[in-house]
Amino acid sequence: MLDTTALLDQIAPAAEAAAAAYGMSVLTRTQDEAAHATVQLGQRLIRRLLNHDVDTAPDSDPVRTAVVRLAEAGAGADPDMLTLRRVELRLALRTALTDMPDLAEELSALLPAPPPPPAVHAEGERSVAVGGDNSGHISTGDGAGGALRR
Repeated sequence: MLDTTALLDQIAPAAEAAAAAYGMSVLTRTQDEAAHATVQLGQRLIRRLLNHDVDTAPDSDPVRTAVVRLAEAGAGADPDMLTLRRVELRLALRTALTDMPDLAEELSALLPAPPPPPAVHAEGERSVAVGGDNSGHISTGDGAGGALRR
């Protein structure tokens, strides 16, 4: 089963970029040579999202409505309104991905492969390697209690 939140985190920025870059024309514009890769990906994702159910009336599709509202807000909109429109799009996308697992699989296939995790290697006595973020302390000494004393 796909992680809907992780998929949403990849889809929402691309869809937002396409809506912000092209405004209302994002719904009909064909791929532009000069468009940035994120915008192009956003166009493909939006196109697939908006054409997933031919039986749904266009005006009743929550994703379409959210894209239109974000596009109408435009880049020069009040920052709070722009944030609201982005959240509306994210919620509509979450609902679509949750309700239609097949669509989530299709969209996942459109996304680029995630980069491989960083290679880490620790060498030597009491060496430590952290391959991602570490928010705690790491103790390797004798009798380390694990608590910071201030």
